[in-house]
Amino acid sequence: MGLQWFRVPKDVVFGEGSLAYLAELEGKRAMLVTGGSSMKKFGFLDEAKALLEKGGMAVEIIDGVEPNPSVDTVVSGAEAMRRFEPDWIVAIGGGSALDAAKVMWAFYEHPELKFEDIIEPGSMPKLRNKARFVAIPSTSGTASEITAFSVITDTKNHIKYPIVSYEMTPDVAILDPKLPAKMPAHITANTGMDVLAHALEAYVSTNATSYTDPIALKAIDLVFNKLPQAYSNPDDMKARDDMHNASTLAGMAFTNASLGLVHSLAHKIGGEFGVTHGLANAILMPYIVQYNKMGTDRYADVERALGVEDLSEAIKDLNRNLGIPLSFKDVDEVEISEAKFNEVLDRMSKNAFEDPCTLTNPKDSCPEDVAMIYKAAFYGEDIKREYFEGKTLVTSK
Repeated sequence: MGLQWFRVPKDVVFGEGSLAYLAELEGKRAMLVTGGSSMKKFGFLDEAKALLEKGGMAVEIIDGVEPNPSVDTVVSGAEAMRRFEPDWIVAIGGGSALDAAKVMWAFYEHPELKFEDIIEPGSMPKLRNKARFVAIPSTSGTASEITAFSVITDTKNHIKYPIVSYEMTPDVAILDPKLPAKMPAHITANTGMDVLAHALEAYVSTNATSYTDPIALKAIDLVFNKLPQAYSNPDDMKARDDMHNASTLAGMAFTNASLGLVHSLAHKIGGEFGVTHGLANAILMPYIVQYNKMGTDRYADVERALGVEDLSEAIKDLNRNLGIPLSFKDVDEVEISEAKFNEVLDRMSKNAFEDPCTLTNPKDSCPEDVAMIYKAAFYGEDIKREYFEGKTLVTSK
């Protein structure tokens, strides 16, 4: 067995009011990176700026990071950082802002880098030569505040690339439940199901360990028990706090154990159609559980822990309770026509199969299997073992 490790940020500061920790950072200049208008609207951006200035730092802001951050966005952000020369990069907002800031950080410290230089795992150069990184999530979902992952979209080729490097693991994660308490119900639902996907895929990953298993199981339990409360009662701060912690626990698990086909397929259908990442995960999850059960018995542990007979059906029930459709054909946030879906299916399936997350899926797959899963999720049709009778497909691990 090769060398293994468990890595998380040096400091995880959590609990209501923990945003105040920003005033304790020591440095000269801080660059705040954020997304749309919500952090401004609710006053959190101004509060973060004031706290950093209280600690003696000059502050500049990069805002307007789009929901699926593009290569162009991270390149322009890095240029702004090179002009300002921060020694702290503070990302505040949803996963997109945090993901974008991580790659801006890399390009800031290494101006010679091109995006294609960092796509492959292990290709990221050493960071922390100029700055350290603080991540403050406003959603309980992506866990970018705790992970070595960033997802950036190549808008020219319609592909989302997961960038993976432990160099990008933040130095400090600040988990203040005041921020996600402002999320609309549908975002609470989508990001919460992203937490479930992270934890579930980490638990069945071929890289799962005795360190990642218990925190993955705890995160799964919290999602099933607390997400419906946070969704239906947004002012329930205990449920918000529990979901914020569940997100980070799931992040600790998957950044060390990696993911699987749920994320591989979500990345690519998101790149093709702009489907929100958490929503894509939620729709895909039941069908991939059905598929993966032919390659692992690990889901039985989860079913026992939750007290359910069929995990895929339990996930469908959770989706229904959160107002999430069970098929891509019923998605209304973007248009996914049957004709367009079939037009891109082969390309999308090949790209998903080649996604780095596929490597640690518990069942070996192939592009044809991926296409079958996509079709099941598009039409909302269960994947049954009978599909494989008489077919020569990739064997399970």
